[in-house]
Amino acid sequence: MRNLTILCFLFLLTACNWSASREKKTQELVNKEILSIDWEDVDQYPLFADCDETASKQEQKQCFMATLLKHFSKTLEESDFVVQEAVKDTIFVDFLMEASGAISLLNIDKGDITETQLLGFDRQIENCLNGLPKIEPALKRGIPVRAKFRIPIVLQ
Repeated sequence: MRNLTILCFLFLLTACNWSASREKKTQELVNKEILSIDWEDVDQYPLFADCDETASKQEQKQCFMATLLKHFSKTLEESDFVVQEAVKDTIFVDFLMEASGAISLLNIDKGDITETQLLGFDRQIENCLNGLPKIEPALKRGIPVRAKFRIPIVLQ
């Protein structure tokens, strides 16, 4: 009887260690997987309706940027800015796309000439962002995520 009790006790001790060992290995695998993820990049870029979701990541990026810049170009060409002298500047627009698809303007990095010559330019850029067609958000591992973008706008 005493041997049976000792045997049961040893069995319980080894069973607990085996379970803890599995949990530890699982946690190590999860940590390794998390460290291998590039959190600075998305798996799929945001997509406009006319972009192909089955295309490669690079093609998706090109479609997204081309559609975005075409929209900006069209909107700015329709604007009636009056300038005193020629403006040649590159402006960088930083915006954030939420996981829901909503867009918010973060910053407009422009030179002093643009600041003084193009009054209301910031408001025009914000209107342009708000007037974008519906965009599907970026995806990371199949989950919609927030993504920050910076686009250059060359004024001539």
